[in-house]
Amino acid sequence: MKNVLIIGSTGQIGTELTLELRKRYQGNVVAGYIPGAEPKGELLETGPAEIVDITSGSQIAEVVSTYKIDTIYNLAALLSAVAEAKPQLAWKVGMDGLFNVLEVARQYKCAVFTPSSIGVFGNNTPKDKTPQDTIRNPRTMYGVTKVGGELLSDYYYIRFGVDTRSVRFPGLISYIAPPGGGTTDYAVDIYYSAIRGTRFVCPIAAGTFMDMMYMPDALHAAIQLMEADPARLVHRNAFNVAAMSFDPEIIYENIRRYVPDFTMAYDVDPLRQSIADSWPNSLDDTCAREEWDWRPAYDLDMMTQDMLSKLRARI
Repeated sequence: MKNVLIIGSTGQIGTELTLELRKRYQGNVVAGYIPGAEPKGELLETGPAEIVDITSGSQIAEVVSTYKIDTIYNLAALLSAVAEAKPQLAWKVGMDGLFNVLEVARQYKCAVFTPSSIGVFGNNTPKDKTPQDTIRNPRTMYGVTKVGGELLSDYYYIRFGVDTRSVRFPGLISYIAPPGGGTTDYAVDIYYSAIRGTRFVCPIAAGTFMDMMYMPDALHAAIQLMEADPARLVHRNAFNVAAMSFDPEIIYENIRRYVPDFTMAYDVDPLRQSIADSWPNSLDDTCAREEWDWRPAYDLDMMTQDMLSKLRARI
């Protein structure tokens, strides 16, 4: 990777991924954004930024040509709960937008990373240690677009030789990017409540296990996969990656080790709960470990200590 374009650079992953790539690479790392979501602060000050609407193939092509882009990180998407409220827009961004990116990548010979999600799985998928290759039958528009994205990305690799790669992210937890409407976002909100000294009202029921990952590990996974030797890759779109699995009670009790007075109650959101119930309890990421040496650095307790420390400094 020499010149990189991040589409969706001001979103949950894009904000931190753009800054991390700028630390690692000497070439241009272009922050692509849409009007109304302009980069600010360090994101704006440390490198070029351009308007890149994923629904405009010509706009993507112009930026790719101008900056001689060789790698595109396509992060534009509506998260799970938001996508259920706006399914037409979720398809337009997730599928039509990806088609635009892949067409530009084919023309300009770019590599493409498009994150997938545990949302590709459904009620008929094995719940525990979900295999790499298994049934994908989501019942959400978010999941449908992610399955479609995996298939379309594989098609462009097989048919046109576009270097497409992807991981299935679990819930992502960050102290920088605020929650954006995901089913797993309760695991971000809970830390904010703990630091602010307010009672946390959890929208997900006790006993609901989901895979989660701390953002530094997510950034590492995205970059490491794009740097991996393609000759080793049996799979491409998309690899299971895992770090930790917990339910609301487990994360609550872990936080209470460091904030003893912290309290939590439940007010379950039926929509988010139904989505969570259709997702795996845990993923088997053996293929990622074998094909490109994936290893997470953070477990729950390490993440909790770092989250609380960083949020205390921010809030």
